[in-house]
Amino acid sequence: MPYQNIDASLSPADVKAVKDAFDTVLKKLPFLVNLTPQERKNIFKAGPDSVSFVQNALTAAQDHPDILPASFSTKEFKNDVDLFTILTELGTIAASVASQMDDTRLAVGGEAMQEATQVYNYVKTAAKTTPGLKPVADQLGERFKKAKAKKKPDSPAE
Repeated sequence: MPYQNIDASLSPADVKAVKDAFDTVLKKLPFLVNLTPQERKNIFKAGPDSVSFVQNALTAAQDHPDILPASFSTKEFKNDVDLFTILTELGTIAASVASQMDDTRLAVGGEAMQEATQVYNYVKTAAKTTPGLKPVADQLGERFKKAKAKKKPDSPAE
């Protein structure tokens, strides 16, 4: 769906339901791990291009168990392949939801920034004639002072 102005809200009950759903997902997947950067670097990776290799290797192991050493567990291998397949599918769904949430958060944040800037401009204008608004205008203006300080180029050396 193309982006348009987002006019939505979530009730506290809906927020709780979404959080509970995520909690349920985590409870249903108690075996999830967090790899360190070093572990991620060193692990033997099975990406999208490896799926058919892994599936074909499982088929070979199941069709020819006599060529495998007794220490090799085809059952454990099948469990790993099945879990890899399921997690790939669930990961695709989760990544899609996360991407949509991030895009929506970015879009709504942009809308909120535009609206906040409008309010700031109104406050800044009204502060010239309305007692008590100058501190509010100054407080809101701090955001732009910080932005200008970050953008200000270094002065050339003489």
